[in-house]
Amino acid sequence: MSPILQGLITIVVGVGGCLGYFWLSNLLVDRVIFPARGPRIAQNIRRANAIRPWLFLLPAMLALGLYLVYPVIGSFIRSLYNRSGTEFIGLDNYSRLARSEDFRTAFLNNFLWVLVVPAASTFLGLVVAQLTDRLRWGSVAKSLIFMPMAISFVGASLIWKFVYTQDPDIGLLNAIRVGLGAAPLDPLQLPFWNNFFLMVILIWIQTGFAMVILSAALRGIPEETIEAAILDGANPFQVFFRIKVPQIMGTIVVVWTTITILVLKVFDIVYTMTGGNYGTEILPSYMMTFMFRDDGVATAVAFVIMLVVLPVMVWNIRQAHKEMR
Repeated sequence: MSPILQGLITIVVGVGGCLGYFWLSNLLVDRVIFPARGPRIAQNIRRANAIRPWLFLLPAMLALGLYLVYPVIGSFIRSLYNRSGTEFIGLDNYSRLARSEDFRTAFLNNFLWVLVVPAASTFLGLVVAQLTDRLRWGSVAKSLIFMPMAISFVGASLIWKFVYTQDPDIGLLNAIRVGLGAAPLDPLQLPFWNNFFLMVILIWIQTGFAMVILSAALRGIPEETIEAAILDGANPFQVFFRIKVPQIMGTIVVVWTTITILVLKVFDIVYTMTGGNYGTEILPSYMMTFMFRDDGVATAVAFVIMLVVLPVMVWNIRQAHKEMR
């Protein structure tokens, strides 16, 4: 069977199945379980209306349970077994991680990424959003800055690999160094600083995302507050930092936490640029080193990543709920 036909059948069966499920469930609730007739008609209508939202949520809850909750529980159970999965060893894989210097390096590098990338991307996106809104050709500038968002992480890494290459005839960075009279070097092999060179790639990609969201937030600020500040003698910097930024702080926090969640899961850039060598290991790339030789340790690292991401996701959801109120 051709892939196109398979896709069409999947769409028809999926959409038709959802429509059939919702029609049948409503029919059962309204006519069989809580019929809208008899002496208890008002009570039955209230009960039907109370149970109806759960009927609509049931397919999504089943899908989340099957593809999210079950794998999480299964991964945690697998992390409590040995390499072959035949012997229960408790928390030995986690204690092994705690004793590993490579794991500590990966964890600290991840922490460094979380500190730098979301802050830099959000700040640059906010500044660019403010500046481009004041330019006549701002829409063109926004399109160029947003363009990296359309590039995959692997593609962006290959582009920046040419920028960082040690050959001054190819690498832009070393071409500038040689032009200034310095010797060429490989920035990806510089201890500690090579992490920042990798972060530049993700900042380059995510600045466009932050710019688009924050630009829309800036345009939603009431003009009356800005005009009142200008009449009171506020200069452009005061208007921006004391009037505009506080009014869109909720959006800034949402953008920052969204990029933070992405950073905690990033893998492609490090794997493509350095393979985790030269002290650039992060948790996802560290997990990949055990993926095909020790499933117990790999799943333990995956569970640690989930525990690190979870508080940020919970906070992001709470901030989104505050924005909706």
